[in-house]
Amino acid sequence: MNFIKDRIKILDWYIISKYLGTFLYTLTLFVVIIVIFDLSEKLDDFLSSNLSFWQVISLYYAGSIPYYVNMLSPLINFIAVIFFTAKMADQTEIVPILSGGVSFNRFLMPYFVSAFIIFTFNLASNLYILPYTNQLKNNFENTYVKKNDPSSKSNIHMKLDNNTYIYMDNFDNKSKTGTRFSLDNFKGDVLTKKLIADEIKWDSLKRSWKLTNYSIRYVNGLKETFVSGASMTKDTVLDMRPDDFSAYDNIFENLTNKELSEKIRKEKIRGSGIWNDLLFEQYKRYLHPLSAFVLTLIGVALSSRKVRGGVGLPLGIGIILSFGYIVFNQFAKMFSLKGGVPPLLAVLMPTICFGLLGYYLLRKAPK
Repeated sequence: MNFIKDRIKILDWYIISKYLGTFLYTLTLFVVIIVIFDLSEKLDDFLSSNLSFWQVISLYYAGSIPYYVNMLSPLINFIAVIFFTAKMADQTEIVPILSGGVSFNRFLMPYFVSAFIIFTFNLASNLYILPYTNQLKNNFENTYVKKNDPSSKSNIHMKLDNNTYIYMDNFDNKSKTGTRFSLDNFKGDVLTKKLIADEIKWDSLKRSWKLTNYSIRYVNGLKETFVSGASMTKDTVLDMRPDDFSAYDNIFENLTNKELSEKIRKEKIRGSGIWNDLLFEQYKRYLHPLSAFVLTLIGVALSSRKVRGGVGLPLGIGIILSFGYIVFNQFAKMFSLKGGVPPLLAVLMPTICFGLLGYYLLRKAPK
């Protein structure tokens, strides 16, 4: 009995080391290839901006490499499982294990231990690493790569709270400056304050807004008070930030979890059209790492049977399914942002569908 237990422990460590070793090796290889292609594509932008090698590494690739690792993780996870499991099946290593009294569910345990390690890493990365590295990557791209893209938004209407509404004719994200700003305060349906300024600019040190050529009209029944001036920085701590007016699509990826939750709370009050986008981003950070378990289950069930052609056939099917998973995720995102599908359902949809596929394949797998 002790001999069998020892053999099972050896088998567990063998599978875990093969799983994680193949995963890390393949992931590193893919990331290096992507960085090479990315560098060749953006080299002209780097040279035209007179960026040094250290600036490119510290300001861009320090942020983009974690992004590529996170993006490729489900695909590489799937390929790694199929590759080394199909190789074990081809070398007739799985049949003796199952014939020796080890159940298929017990055989799956080291796979799921490895999947849990990858899940934990991806979850920690989504919550605590990627918001900061994405900020590096996106700020660099918006400044040096997408420098010809529009950086301003026009005709901005926003509800700050139940009583406050603002309007800006134009806001430039690079200078963090807005023009023809107005703010209306209401008490019920009655206007109590109207502020107008030619320009509003974000002061990143004081974390407040500076108004230029402003005028304020206070309304108290039939009595009105008028104040104006050339510049005002007092009493302009408004419940809005430059990110609220961003023209860049990648701005949500930069937000920490606390900032994202706060922005969701604000946008729910404001009733803007980006509330679904924010919810999708929040749910994605927590739920996408679950793909490690689902794809591991499909990979083992698909490749544990010995077939003619060796590793090639299961690996080819695995690559097709993994790309199908990525495409399904993109469609689910579009259904959420454009089609009215609830964000939580859209995030879970690929995992649920592929989980059912994994369960079906598990039932058909050799026992």
